[in-house]
Amino acid sequence: MKYKSHILPVLILAQFACTSLWFAGNAIVNELALKTGLGSEIIGYVLSSVQLGFIAGTLVFALMMIADRFSPSKVFAICALLAALCNASLVAEDTSKWHLLVARFGTGFFLAGIYPVGMKIAADYYKDGLGKALGLLVGALVLGTAFPYLISSFKLVSSSNFILITTSLLSLIGGAFILLLVPNGPYRKENKKLEIKAGLSLFKIADFRKASFGYFGHMWELYAFWAFTPFALDTYNSMYQKTLSVPLWTFIIIALGALSCALGGFISEKIGSYKVALYALLLSGLFCIVSPFLFLLPSTFFILAWCLWGMAVTADSPQFSSLIANAAPINLKGTGLTLVNCIGFAVTIISIQLLSFLSLKVDATLIFIFLSFGPILGLYHLLKKKN
Repeated sequence: MKYKSHILPVLILAQFACTSLWFAGNAIVNELALKTGLGSEIIGYVLSSVQLGFIAGTLVFALMMIADRFSPSKVFAICALLAALCNASLVAEDTSKWHLLVARFGTGFFLAGIYPVGMKIAADYYKDGLGKALGLLVGALVLGTAFPYLISSFKLVSSSNFILITTSLLSLIGGAFILLLVPNGPYRKENKKLEIKAGLSLFKIADFRKASFGYFGHMWELYAFWAFTPFALDTYNSMYQKTLSVPLWTFIIIALGALSCALGGFISEKIGSYKVALYALLLSGLFCIVSPFLFLLPSTFFILAWCLWGMAVTADSPQFSSLIANAAPINLKGTGLTLVNCIGFAVTIISIQLLSFLSLKVDATLIFIFLSFGPILGLYHLLKKKN
């Protein structure tokens, strides 16, 4: 079945634009701290509130089967608008702690109608080559996640409001693009019946369960790695009196994951999504284990290693989503993707809070070892033989 060639580029641009909201708060965390009066603990609060919002959103969307019962394009556009409004509300000068947390929670909640729903739209258009399509799509998400750090790295941009307004406008534009240019896909099968337990029944499917647990292991590592990359750079600067630009290198390290997602997508067409996910998870797990030794390297090699880790930690994400989508029944693909995202992001809360706790208790160079728990769990399930 043929469809217009503009669909994937529009999806990619919209995903980039809308997911720029995700780390907008983290990129301006120092400015938000001044507004609210919070101290260094704000980092964990800001990121965790977005993650909690996303978990709540994906849970609601999965239980209500939103992406399978309603037009995914309309759901995407509406959520892009509401997420932008939550984000833009932080430009207020009298921002309180609770305003900050609720706004970031709301942003995360409505991102649940953007990230997994965007993948659902891709699955509705791509029966074959889904791994490649999702590689490009998730790459756009990664680039969007990194984008606020790029803005904040420019010394000319000193206002946190500039980042908030820019990312909010991008989200509005992305939502409009989807609504106006991306109709329901040719492989979409509407599910009019609400079945509360339908999502949970998916875990009875062996391939779905296998891919899901691999994804959960991947998620244990991914967002904690992203969240604490600035901490790692600060630690290295302090150890050796270096002046590495934390915002710029954080952007580069995260953004390189977009490249690896795209490359992984193309490679998946030759060796399959399973092998790409397996090898990327193995490599990122090895980086976790040797992470203390990376801090002993000269700055050039330290940055190079962190960049390679940034690529490995992300490359498996779209391939897990492809495996999950392909394992789910056609009328439950959106619900399956959303539910697995919900659980996966719940896992990120635990790993982020663990690293937050450990950063105050143990040597800063040792905390990334604990991220290896995720890849080990994921590899165990990926290599486990079917019962």
